[in-house]
Amino acid sequence: MRYDEFHRWSIEDPEGFWAEQAKAIHWHKPPQHILDYSNPPFRKWFVGGETNLCHNAVDRHLDERGDQLALVGYSTETGSVRELSFRELHREVNAFASVLQSLGVGQGDRVVVYMPHTVDAAIAMLACARIGAIHSVVFGGFASLNLALRIDDAQPKVLVCADAGIRGGKVIAFKPLVDEALARAQHPPAHVLVVNRGLAGELPMQPGRDLAYGPLREAHADAQVPVVWLESNEPSYILYTSGTTGKPKGVQRDVGGYAVALALSMWSIYDVRAGQAFFSTSDIGWVVGHSYNVYGPLIAGATSILYEGLPTAPDPGIWWKICEQYGVRTMFSSPTAVRVLKKQDASWLKKHDLSKLQYLFLAGEPLDEPTAQWISESLGKTVIDNYWQTETGWPVLTLMPGVELKPVRLGSPGFPAPGYDVRVIDENTGEDAGVGEKGVLVLQPPLPPGCLSTVWNNDERFVASYFSHFREPLYSSLDWAIRDGDGYTFILGRTDDVINVAGHRLGTREIEESVSSHPGVAEAAVIGVQDAVKGQVPVVFATLKPLPGADADERETAAQMLQTVADQLGAVARPSRVYVVNALPKTRSGKLLRRSLQALAEARDPGDLSTLDDPNALEEVKRALARGPEAGS
Repeated sequence: MRYDEFHRWSIEDPEGFWAEQAKAIHWHKPPQHILDYSNPPFRKWFVGGETNLCHNAVDRHLDERGDQLALVGYSTETGSVRELSFRELHREVNAFASVLQSLGVGQGDRVVVYMPHTVDAAIAMLACARIGAIHSVVFGGFASLNLALRIDDAQPKVLVCADAGIRGGKVIAFKPLVDEALARAQHPPAHVLVVNRGLAGELPMQPGRDLAYGPLREAHADAQVPVVWLESNEPSYILYTSGTTGKPKGVQRDVGGYAVALALSMWSIYDVRAGQAFFSTSDIGWVVGHSYNVYGPLIAGATSILYEGLPTAPDPGIWWKICEQYGVRTMFSSPTAVRVLKKQDASWLKKHDLSKLQYLFLAGEPLDEPTAQWISESLGKTVIDNYWQTETGWPVLTLMPGVELKPVRLGSPGFPAPGYDVRVIDENTGEDAGVGEKGVLVLQPPLPPGCLSTVWNNDERFVASYFSHFREPLYSSLDWAIRDGDGYTFILGRTDDVINVAGHRLGTREIEESVSSHPGVAEAAVIGVQDAVKGQVPVVFATLKPLPGADADERETAAQMLQTVADQLGAVARPSRVYVVNALPKTRSGKLLRRSLQALAEARDPGDLSTLDDPNALEEVKRALARGPEAGS
């Protein structure tokens, strides 16, 4: 079946289409209804069906491929490689699940996982899925305040953490960050389960609360934990994403729809089947890590490779060495990573046998044409951009070599994936934009399987955040897009105040709140500015409070702002530059002109300034940009 027929089937007969796709996973109890859309925009897929993500990812493969590699943890930071067959993974997951149960964790309980990108983190996730617990993985680079916010929203029974992470040879102790987060949290968990990697020396352990996983694992090593069968629409996990307010949104995913969508995507999009190898370089703390480092490849019966380290160490050929060693068929990375490699000698891409590698998929941020051209020509492989969000859980726009590989068009992720009824509409009229006309990318509900069910504990925010932007109840991606005459879609950037730094979504409002918490800051505006390597970086414009009896040291205060953000939100959110100005450009109604600030910072036309309250403020910004930042580079 050709792509056009395949996609049309999914839109014109969604129940028939998804009933067929549901045959790819194991159902303990088959679905009674394929789709319930009686309460829009909420929808339920595979109603009444009972299944389990862990069973589909691990148990069902034991008879046919129990000795096949399931997970490979490849760390150039620690110089270690850990390989687990499906049978060995099954044993480890059962032990972890048994330990969680001994701590009182059961169906519907939440478990926060604060771990680096290791096999143990994947085991913890699968163990939660096995017993019907809801995991909430928090990216290991986030600081204690960010972790505390997520703890209070999820209210976990247990928190699982590593002693430390390591990046570029620098050890980052996790346990002190956890202790600080729990001191801040209003709803700390009863227990902290510590996986000690031997990186951080002697750990501070609070008696009664903190437990070392190693001895507990030995005590539960031979446990056989029965799978808890869940109705398809029960929550499987929460993954927090930045919003336009300071409070992150807990994206809630279901069980059955997610499993079916991932099973479909593995063969149809990534062209990977049982017995083959898939290598995603994403971190387990992000949605790609959930979908395509852990659940997707394992559900497909494929080998998944988890990589901890830099793309350039010990040399810029390390990823291609891994591809050769494990016979990787499809690789998934980010444009930022490719731009880092682009600074290296292209000969590193030719030093290893890549005959089994067929495709390199890139996502997480817009893929610029020069980067796409360079990696495609240097690698000699098909490079496919694909577009999706934390909320969707799997690609919205992509090419589908498993069905029919349409021609790659540089700058475009391609066409809608099955089940996605994609439109580009005028933000003012809500009408479909014409060919080549800029509009907002929206999805016609009901959303397909795999997409978020709601925002955790906040149905109202789910509706307000995603379905309240137009007269029709359309899901708004909050991304600008255009379509060309052949139906290829091009993503142009965000319509809101969320920026994309090296594939990490950051809310500028969160960073503004952090900067403004510095006692010397009167007001701050944070914008995203284009960056050749990271795609975008946060940049701060701030006014300072007069200090009584002394003049403020602007450079020192600016440096302190950077440190404040790093301490509160983590190094990933640290702004690239800080400019100190006497006034910020605002409208007469007091609204900050962030888009004008962004245009000036990128040396573009700031646009219509007829609503500007104080023209001198704009000149202030221009002078600040000309003299350079007070902090950063």
